[in-house]
Amino acid sequence: MDRTTPHAAPFGALTRRRLLQLSGTAALAAAASLPPFRVAQAGATSHGLSVFGDLRYPPDFTHFPYANPDAPKGGRFVFSVPNWALNQDTQTFDTLHTLVLKGSAPPRSTIIYDSLMVRGLDEPDALYGLVAASVTVSDDGNTFTFALRPEARFHDGTRLTAEDAAFSYMILKEKGHPTLAEGLRELVAVEAIDAGVLELVFSGKQSLSAPLDAATYPILPKAYWEGRDFEASTLEPPLGSGPYRIGRFAVGRFIEYDLVDDYWAKDLPVNVGQNNFGTLRIEFYRERQAEFEAFKKGEIHYRQEFTSKTWATEYTFPALVEGRVVKREVPSEAIPSIQGTFFNLRRPIFSDPRTREALGLPFDFEWTNKNLFYGIYQRQTSFFQKSPYAAEGPIPPEEAALLEPFRANLPAGAFGEPVSPPVSDGSGRDRALLRRAGDLLTEAGWRREGGRFASADGKPLDVEILVESAIWERVLGPYVQNLKAIGVGATIRVVDASQYQARTNAFDFDMTIRAFNLGATPVESLDAFFHSRLADRPGSYNLSGIAHPAIDALIERAGKVKSREELQTTVRALDRVLRALHVWIPNWYSSVHRVVHWDMLGWPEMKPAYGFPVESTWWIDAAKAAAIGKG
Repeated sequence: MDRTTPHAAPFGALTRRRLLQLSGTAALAAAASLPPFRVAQAGATSHGLSVFGDLRYPPDFTHFPYANPDAPKGGRFVFSVPNWALNQDTQTFDTLHTLVLKGSAPPRSTIIYDSLMVRGLDEPDALYGLVAASVTVSDDGNTFTFALRPEARFHDGTRLTAEDAAFSYMILKEKGHPTLAEGLRELVAVEAIDAGVLELVFSGKQSLSAPLDAATYPILPKAYWEGRDFEASTLEPPLGSGPYRIGRFAVGRFIEYDLVDDYWAKDLPVNVGQNNFGTLRIEFYRERQAEFEAFKKGEIHYRQEFTSKTWATEYTFPALVEGRVVKREVPSEAIPSIQGTFFNLRRPIFSDPRTREALGLPFDFEWTNKNLFYGIYQRQTSFFQKSPYAAEGPIPPEEAALLEPFRANLPAGAFGEPVSPPVSDGSGRDRALLRRAGDLLTEAGWRREGGRFASADGKPLDVEILVESAIWERVLGPYVQNLKAIGVGATIRVVDASQYQARTNAFDFDMTIRAFNLGATPVESLDAFFHSRLADRPGSYNLSGIAHPAIDALIERAGKVKSREELQTTVRALDRVLRALHVWIPNWYSSVHRVVHWDMLGWPEMKPAYGFPVESTWWIDAAKAAAIGKG
């Protein structure tokens, strides 16, 4: 696909938005000008938590500044989803249960649930109380005791209690989606002290962020789920407690989330000015062009454009020319992003890093960007692109010291300038790079026979690239031709969304393209994406099957650091290792969101630095809607 793919993200990784004049840098500066509210993590009771103990807002704060407390409520917002998580899919759905691996659920289906705490999106890792009014951390930092608000309610009016929360953590650890279950691996005890007090006890081996991530998990009604098969797919709307409930839906066509008028937490500071749309409606399209045509007709109100050709050439339809549709670019968030073509290292043909490096060289980004992308993208180089965690320049002593114990098992490239894809001559078939690819394959033991590379036993070197949309063929076609030119058999396999999810969950692919966002403080997410423990766990984000002792050690160190500076050093060292192992072909990225919407919306003046979910903080502007005939 000629685009930066919409990102998948672990549960709790949210996005928020803003438009107007503030740039991303200005938004960061504005946020940084606020004095931090210091809270000691261990041995203290607080209204919030953060990884390194800094909270921007005191206990009596009234609302987040990136939300408008005067925003009107109501109206229907129809949008295309730019990101999703867990078992969710944007092309279809066959279940309404998103907390397990089975089935394809609609995006935003976690919106029906509340959690103990929620993230402040103008801070890298701060949490503030939602169901929990406060949290007390034990002196050893292993026990978290949450005081729950007595007014918390499920949608059927029953009280949300500590017993419900305890049930939720236990069943998600035992039967939840692998991403959720893995995040609770060091949770060793859960106890409802009474109806209003919940205690979570960790082993002492947990990372710094694991308890904070756990505090954002959904709380489920115990009485509802008892007697039901938690791991099964279902089209019965689950009972929740959040700002929205599931409304009308048609399987594979659309789903609506309806605002809960008597939502128990609507006046809490963490919610004031948010959840403004009366109905959120998601339409499902199997083809990108059909979705775009629906937007042009006004059947969809908002979308982010991920196809460069469309952005550059197709926004010429009457509604845009007349000013009824707004097209603009918005700075993206200061969070690590990953997009690449991942090799499945579980397949023997990819066991040698020289093979993997060779297979990356025929992809000519410079030609692709100029001729297919209209020059709007930049080349991805790091696993932590667009963040301070990306490795740069010669390796500094503090990073080298972390890698030194593993020198014998690491490529030399981990100790120099971070490995980056070469810049081609832009011809589309750089002979020097293709020649180098052939040399690397020969060095890796492949033999050239009759114009094809084959193994020592004569088996041809063939690779299949698994994708879920035919639009990828336009971008991958020239790459496949280059692979064939050097003697590698290559094909593009397009499958439907359900089959794609099933195959990637089972790691049934040679190569596949995926994009992800990590947290602004990437501690727990390092485990999810790169730890050997998850290399063979179905449904994990460790797509390549990475399993390396140096990587595991760096991840474990990242979970124990004492400062953000230490974390940056550790993750940069990890980035050097990952890049030197050639586990992927880096794709491309954009530093902006390409946003289009019908001019019927309002938005806050401030965009938070670490998020961008339009559906949470925007609203319907009745006067604008009437002016364009959508009132």
